[in-house]
Amino acid sequence: MSNEIKMATKNMSFYYGDFKALDDITLEFQKNRVSALIGPSGCGKSTFLRALNRMNDIIPSARVEGQVLLDGEDVYGPNVDVVEIRKRVGMVFQKPNPFPKTIFNDVAYGLRIRGIKNRRELEDRVEASLKAAAIWDEVKDRFNKSALSLSGGQQQRLCIARALAVEPEVLLMDEPASALDPIATQKIEELIRELKQRYTIIIVTHNMQQAARVSDVTAFFYIGKLIEVDETEMMFTRPSLKQTEDYITGRFG
Repeated sequence: MSNEIKMATKNMSFYYGDFKALDDITLEFQKNRVSALIGPSGCGKSTFLRALNRMNDIIPSARVEGQVLLDGEDVYGPNVDVVEIRKRVGMVFQKPNPFPKTIFNDVAYGLRIRGIKNRRELEDRVEASLKAAAIWDEVKDRFNKSALSLSGGQQQRLCIARALAVEPEVLLMDEPASALDPIATQKIEELIRELKQRYTIIIVTHNMQQAARVSDVTAFFYIGKLIEVDETEMMFTRPSLKQTEDYITGRFG
């Protein structure tokens, strides 16, 4: 088990205009581990996640204070290429968002944007990504069918394959199973456990059981603040703070 820090935030605060959505968050994410972010709706988990790969940049009034570090370098530094950051830090959203393209072209999309035109290379990378996302067997004979023809669970795994195709180092997942049925959810959870062999994964989830099942570390957020972070087993069996315990046991939130 690696203790190498892959990503971290140092005294990071986040604002939408005058509204402070995140307050002074210092948090480390170790390589090849799954970190779960939990907390009630509106507490800043998704805002935090999107700040890690600068997804919030598109919001005109958004600004960040403090540091967001990837391999020790500030992703908000003056000479940073945002496109490169988003390649290294991939994102999977709450609702599956396949493009209205064929299954093959959907997964190859990011590769083509990065200038890969060689058909053989595209085919190899698409196949590897679909295998990594545990959906190859279900789609290998349907490459020219629309990605929108897949079931919700398959669409979400296709979106994971699309994120993996550009070979990220970190994978951000914003409630990746919340729109899925229990069987599809189980497949996504199994996939997360497999993917951590190769990626550092940070997942936002409302589902306490899911956090307990898939993560190595859990961080509890409440109203824009990081309340407590620890190994998942400790957080769920012996949290340090009563507030954490109350949330985990369902007394509020």
